[in-house]
Amino acid sequence: MINLTNIGKVTHYYDKIGVAIVKATKSIKTGDKLRFGDEENGFEQTADSMQFDHKEVSEAKKGQEVGVKVEKKVREGTLVYSA
Repeated sequence: MINLTNIGKVTHYYDKIGVAIVKATKSIKTGDKLRFGDEENGFEQTADSMQFDHKEVSEAKKGQEVGVKVEKKVREGTLVYSA
């Protein structure tokens, strides 16, 4: 079993553009490895780009909601971990 640290939660998913809106509970930076979902049902990817208010940002601060381009479909409520 791997040790996962929760850093956020998906609040919305835009299917057509493949973007998850993540509410950060801890700081998230561009380049961080993220895990969407648990060990069995989730997937890992790097946060290649994030947007806040339609502008590119390099960091999401605690409490901020950012858009993250995701490689697979995610559901609202999916927990996000640092991988």
